[in-house]
Amino acid sequence: MDIVQGLILGFLILSYISGTIISMTILLENRDPSKTVTWLLIFILLPGIGLIIYAVFGRNLRKIKIFKTQELASNMKEEKLFKNIEEINKLIELEQDTISISKFLKDNEEDNARLKIISLLLNTGMFPFTTNNKVDIFIDGNEKFKNLLDDISKANNHIHLEYFIIKDSEIGQKIKQLLIKKAKENVKVRILYDDVGCWRFWFHRKFFNEMKSYGIEIVPFLPTKFPIIGGKLNYRNHRKIAVIDGKIGYTGGVNIGDEYMGKNKKFGYWRDTHIRIEGTSVYMLQMTFLIDWYYNTKEVLLDKEYFPKLSECGNSMIQVVASGPDSDWEAIHYAYFLGICEAKKSIYIETPYFIPDESILRALKSAALSGVDVRIIFPKIVDHKIVNTASYSYFDDILKSGGKVYLYNKGFIHSKVIIIDDIIASTGSANMDLRSFMLNFEINAFIYDQTVIKLMKDDFFEDMKNSEEINIDEFKNRSIVKKSKESIARLFSPIL
Repeated sequence: MDIVQGLILGFLILSYISGTIISMTILLENRDPSKTVTWLLIFILLPGIGLIIYAVFGRNLRKIKIFKTQELASNMKEEKLFKNIEEINKLIELEQDTISISKFLKDNEEDNARLKIISLLLNTGMFPFTTNNKVDIFIDGNEKFKNLLDDISKANNHIHLEYFIIKDSEIGQKIKQLLIKKAKENVKVRILYDDVGCWRFWFHRKFFNEMKSYGIEIVPFLPTKFPIIGGKLNYRNHRKIAVIDGKIGYTGGVNIGDEYMGKNKKFGYWRDTHIRIEGTSVYMLQMTFLIDWYYNTKEVLLDKEYFPKLSECGNSMIQVVASGPDSDWEAIHYAYFLGICEAKKSIYIETPYFIPDESILRALKSAALSGVDVRIIFPKIVDHKIVNTASYSYFDDILKSGGKVYLYNKGFIHSKVIIIDDIIASTGSANMDLRSFMLNFEINAFIYDQTVIKLMKDDFFEDMKNSEEINIDEFKNRSIVKKSKESIARLFSPIL
């Protein structure tokens, strides 16, 4: 045996030993069985390389507790860093007020379902149920940015922006110039962007630096200079939040870039869902931003100016829910599962990626088999090839159980919406996939206002008009090559 062969053999032996040790660790963590099996296969089929993949994507930081929201809050109190503790207590009291939510709900099946969702979200985190809200729905980036620019132009105290992607683009330049103008007017501007989401745009640092020169604070979320060692690469901030003066908030699926305005030739028209909120739920958007800001800067910003007294805005019932590896419960995931299980009439879903875990998939199949109208709108245009391919294998299960799947063909649909029985709706940054449920920092608004939900349902059916339904007979007869690709992609979907 020559030296090269010896080194290769030694490498393989070391890789398999390391893989075995890591496999035992994964087993002891009691992860989802599908994820566990996937990792075991990777270690067997890709010795050495599998270890690198695991180091980057596989470490369970939720277990390691790299993010400690509860400890963060405790430390802030112990160090007496709350500058206006009374204002924060008022926010917490909102949660206590939800004990009397029965006055907003009637004693019937529909409202019992809503009550279960509300209670679940209260018990999985500090997500107050609020009623003093006005909601506007935008169906694409053009509507969203028109209103956002107008609100920013009227800001007189602060502007907080948090996005997965911020591009040096035509719309990015408009927002930048307006933010610089507001900074010159002594409006405090803070921007939080995801370090990985903006990696590919690193050469646009001049875009950020110009804003910094005018006093605008810009911070990357969880910088990943040494992602393999630090293990943070897989846990990204996918949230989209804008808060103006603590009174107006935005969240949804639209990042900052021209493609969200339909200016990308590949995608064409970009269909998305974004909402603008005035009212008490803005406090929770604000709180989420400020906690994320603290994670990355250690700067505590809880002054009264960030939680101003609000007048009567409307009567929409909303819970703003933040989910991610900083919490013990996968709140959005759990709420989706419960909502699907509680459905009696219909479940309408729009998502650009469909990689459900076994619980969500079983719940959807059970609903369809019991006669619930299950419909999913999914993009016909491919965005991420492996994820798109894997999604079709899950559609096979949905179609067999009686559900319907529609492929949106007017452009690309990036909307993240679920509507249940016309009484519960959710929209925000979370996709219907494992990454959004278990890995990413996400934020969604759960809406219980039937007037708003009707508008969202109307948008859903309008999207159906611009979609083609998958024919189950034709789908069954797709080629063995295509089925094989879908099955292989599905095998690796738990870690995508």
